[in-house]
Amino acid sequence: MEIKAVETTQWDWSGDALAIGFFEDAVEIAGDLAALNEKLEGTIAELIAETEFTGKANSSATTRVGSKSPIRKVILVGLGKKEELKLAGIRTSGAAIARLAKKEKVKTLGIGLPVVENEALTTQGLAEGVLLALHVDNRFKSEAEDKGAVLETVELLGLGDREAAIQTAEAIASGVILARELVNAPANAVTPVTLAETARDIAFNGGLELEILEKEDCEKLGMGSYLGVAQASDLPPKFIHLIYKPEGTPRRKIAIVGKGLTFDSGGLNLKVGKGIETMKMDMGGAGATLGAAKAIAQLKPDVEVHFISAATENMVSGKAMHPGDILTASNGKTIEVNNTDAEGRLTLADALVFAEKLEVDAIVDLATLTGACIVALGEEIGGLWSTDDNLAQQLKDAAELAGEQFWQMPLQEKYFEGMKSPIADMKNTGPRSGGSITAALFLKQFVESTPWVHLDIAGPVWAEKEGGINNVGGTGYPVRTLVNWVLG
Repeated sequence: MEIKAVETTQWDWSGDALAIGFFEDAVEIAGDLAALNEKLEGTIAELIAETEFTGKANSSATTRVGSKSPIRKVILVGLGKKEELKLAGIRTSGAAIARLAKKEKVKTLGIGLPVVENEALTTQGLAEGVLLALHVDNRFKSEAEDKGAVLETVELLGLGDREAAIQTAEAIASGVILARELVNAPANAVTPVTLAETARDIAFNGGLELEILEKEDCEKLGMGSYLGVAQASDLPPKFIHLIYKPEGTPRRKIAIVGKGLTFDSGGLNLKVGKGIETMKMDMGGAGATLGAAKAIAQLKPDVEVHFISAATENMVSGKAMHPGDILTASNGKTIEVNNTDAEGRLTLADALVFAEKLEVDAIVDLATLTGACIVALGEEIGGLWSTDDNLAQQLKDAAELAGEQFWQMPLQEKYFEGMKSPIADMKNTGPRSGGSITAALFLKQFVESTPWVHLDIAGPVWAEKEGGINNVGGTGYPVRTLVNWVLG
């Protein structure tokens, strides 16, 4: 499928299907639209009347045009209130149009929507929406039911030549799709070993440097917290360190650290009942980290970026860590394990220490860390904690541009009292209340002075139903936010 921006307007375009955007309660047939309606023998006015189309957000209507028309089908898309339309709305409208065009089996699609922010960002947003909505992951079906999009050409009308914006969208979408497919894949397909192989492919294809620390290397660095989680698995742990370095002197040096639990059984605090089968997605942070690396390798910003994940499984065996065990992290701090199912933070602890030793300007970690964050913020909003207001604002601005939602939560230091241990420096969990906050406070113990943001992505990393740019399954959240932050 080819996506291109063109000078041609929606009034002069011809092809299989034309998509036109309307603001809520501003559906009027006048001016150029009236001329187009006449050209299409009144089809647009008739469709509006028959479907009582009002331009409400997320609404649409489709019809076929007469056989002699230069346009075979018309798609009307509601944009909502004009003053409320943002780039996120452009992106989701692009996704909705792409799905409708696929359903209608069109080959050439023209999209005419208003400009938001500027032509380049509008182009990028539309292209991202189209690419991500049409992504189909049928890798594990013996006979694919969905052969993918019929669409061959998508023209973004009235935007001129925006090749750079489309290339940016394609790079970002490729990273999002990688993250989606890593999260979607079962735990017998995505293991610590195969995750490291994925990192190797990204390094080879994108010209990045790669360091894989094996178990013995991690032992030498004193990563007792990470290795405590890994010791029950028959598969070896793989500590992944991908490095992107720009040509010339980088304007900053940053680290992105993703939680990489390729399967979480809960350990001896075994997960029971419904839910364990979805724990293949507990590497969503690592998936997004590698997805961001793939995108950054193509976009080549003037920033040095270290992509890090302490990958392992959390399993049950005779070698498993016990509730009550004490682990020593690589910064010398000791941890009483009062719940083996709070394992992600144990792996992140050593990964954060490793990242800070790189003397970076900022660290962002992301993890499917707590169910408590889903209780607090639902399934569409991630939690954000930070030791640095400026860095936190950078991430929030990047998320706004990406159309991904985060809510900043407090680092309430007093809550750490509930994590103190009588026999070690800390426990790995605190009281039930404020669970996502105490998890963030635990991680804070492993970052001494570098500006740091923690993102809890437990809810938005997975979608139970299709909506916006997301299909059912892994969403690739928050690859777009991370890439925007790096580029910013």
